[in-house]
Amino acid sequence: MKILVIQQKMIGDVLISSIICNNLRKAYPKAQIDYLVYESTTPVLEGNTNIDNIILFQEKHRKSKKEFLKLALQIRYNQYDLLIDAYSKLESWLIVLLSGAKRKISYKKKGRTFLYTDNIPFEPFPKTNLGLAIERRLSLLEPLDLKIEIDPLPKLYVSEKENQEAIFLFENHKLKKERKTVMISLLGSEKLKTYPLEYMANVVDTIADNHDVNILFNYFPKQIDDAKIVLNACKASTQEKIYFDLLGSDLRSFIAIMNQCDLIVGNDGGAINMAKALEKPSFIIFSPWIEKKIWATFEDGLMHSSVHLNDFKPELFLKASEKELKTEALTLYQEFKPAFFKDKIELFLNQNLSNQKK
Repeated sequence: MKILVIQQKMIGDVLISSIICNNLRKAYPKAQIDYLVYESTTPVLEGNTNIDNIILFQEKHRKSKKEFLKLALQIRYNQYDLLIDAYSKLESWLIVLLSGAKRKISYKKKGRTFLYTDNIPFEPFPKTNLGLAIERRLSLLEPLDLKIEIDPLPKLYVSEKENQEAIFLFENHKLKKERKTVMISLLGSEKLKTYPLEYMANVVDTIADNHDVNILFNYFPKQIDDAKIVLNACKASTQEKIYFDLLGSDLRSFIAIMNQCDLIVGNDGGAINMAKALEKPSFIIFSPWIEKKIWATFEDGLMHSSVHLNDFKPELFLKASEKELKTEALTLYQEFKPAFFKDKIELFLNQNLSNQKK
């Protein structure tokens, strides 16, 4: 049996959709399972033996109709028995159309049902604490009636070499071994997904005021100016606990560093999803225009917790469309004061940190 899973999107989406591959492997241990993803997302798939081949959707496939057709024909040549399209956008629709796969599963969308043999309703509300991002992916497996216990947790695989390199990095930067280590998801993928920098400094101060911990900032080198704004806005006593220059050289090194941390706090995004896949506790601060019900995965109020402005000022969201919320996101962010959730983040920290390093 040959299976293709499609998820042409960002790191968090690719990581979460990998649960489709993981469960297919349990159900069909001898199947060939291939995964079509953007080239930039492959680091989160390294070491995952549930995936036989990673098929890369590259920039050239976007820019050139000829290159796109070559990719689609390559997929057709592979003669897949089953295709699961977790992306379900124009790029994947064209690939599905040309694929020749015997069975094709995706979400039910008006005007596109003819492309698939199985069209799954796009659920509007979560039924469990898994969150819609997980539940929707798992719904794509339902037509197969798999005779297995479904595992909903995305997984990251870190080699011993990578772990040792992260430990050495900690030692080289002289992190205090008796402390636990907190990763701060400092900046979102864009400004509209980034908690105001002065507010984030307040959050970091809250962590440092209440716990004797090492604090790491997750940011890209190109974001260093914004990272320094947060650093400089923190109290002097907080700055003493921040190891500002401890950064991974690439995504795999960040994963290894995160694996040595004890929890993560901050903006929703790839870093949070990777931390969860490493089974680290998480506290998410959602952007006002992002739907919490989708990305608040595994929320239990203990190991995983999150906050959204809608939790505190629901009147601001009455009858507002996603487009309107996105347009007003920066203004709404200013309404989202750290004081609103100070008690909640302190509870999370108390539940997941102690003075003694495990």
